[in-house]
Amino acid sequence: MTAPQTSPEKTILRALAGEALPTPPVWMMRQAGRYLPEYRATRAQAGDFLKLCYTPELAAEVTLQPIRRFGFDAAILFADILLVPQALGADLWFVTGEGPRLSTLSDRAGLDRLKPVSAIHETLNPVYETLRILTGELPRETTLIGFAGGPWTVATYMIAGRGTPDQGPAHALMRENRAVFEALMARLTEATVEYLSAQIMAGAEVVKLFDSWAGSLRGEEFHRYALEPAREIIAALKTRHPDVPVIAFPRQAGEHYIGFARATGADCVALDNSVSAEWAAAHVQVDGCVQGNLDPRHMVTGGPELVEETRRIVRAFSGGPHIFNLGHGITPEADPDNVARMIEAIREPGA
Repeated sequence: MTAPQTSPEKTILRALAGEALPTPPVWMMRQAGRYLPEYRATRAQAGDFLKLCYTPELAAEVTLQPIRRFGFDAAILFADILLVPQALGADLWFVTGEGPRLSTLSDRAGLDRLKPVSAIHETLNPVYETLRILTGELPRETTLIGFAGGPWTVATYMIAGRGTPDQGPAHALMRENRAVFEALMARLTEATVEYLSAQIMAGAEVVKLFDSWAGSLRGEEFHRYALEPAREIIAALKTRHPDVPVIAFPRQAGEHYIGFARATGADCVALDNSVSAEWAAAHVQVDGCVQGNLDPRHMVTGGPELVEETRRIVRAFSGGPHIFNLGHGITPEADPDNVARMIEAIREPGA
């Protein structure tokens, strides 16, 4: 199955095809989330975060909420990158105010306890149903984006059992038991291909690979455990779904952003806000579409600086294909009014 022909209304797909548009399309990472009162109400209705992810009608509802409120050019599936390890057999739960927890994997026995990749769809079928609902409910001009976590990022959570400041446990396993570490990476790479392919078959028009902790990999380790898995995943997806664009986000890659699209086959590279738009235009956008990269703090602080920074980024990337986004996810303390100001600054630069 491949994506439908690019609709003239779907500006995200036009940018991903390499078109430099006079007004860049816009969406936000974590655009369905705790900064919106309507999300908090639906989350309360679900009872807990995982029930929200696995109840298709409610997951579709929170995906649609920011589209109704702001008119973003894309909707991103509401789910979580850690649903894949859960589908592989890891225990997953969320601690209020602290975030996710997983059973840890540190040796061959833990690896052997994981389910085969072929079994993941049994757990993940509700996610695919959410996508099917969204294909019928989104405005025709709104692109539907699916996603998964990069194998390295997902592995860091599986090894440590939680998020860590430096991904130290994963680096330790890499050094001390590379065979187990690489077997886990291979399992996650295969599972990610199957998961994203199933999302596309359920209606995703674009998929994004979030490697949120790629920046903790250095030198050859970056190439081996961030770039190479992304290349393998994208190549497999392009074989099955040649017309479906892929956005890659190797967060905090720094100089490794240069050439990442060419090396992996990604249609677009998403940028965090540790690099300037001007630098990225000169070094990354030369290879195609880029996405980013307003500092999320502006969604909290607002004011003239928000408008100035938004317009600066639009100007910096105006010479090529660009999708406006934040450099990371919007935070719970963000003001929805600032989101509206950002969109106004993008779509009406003189306003």
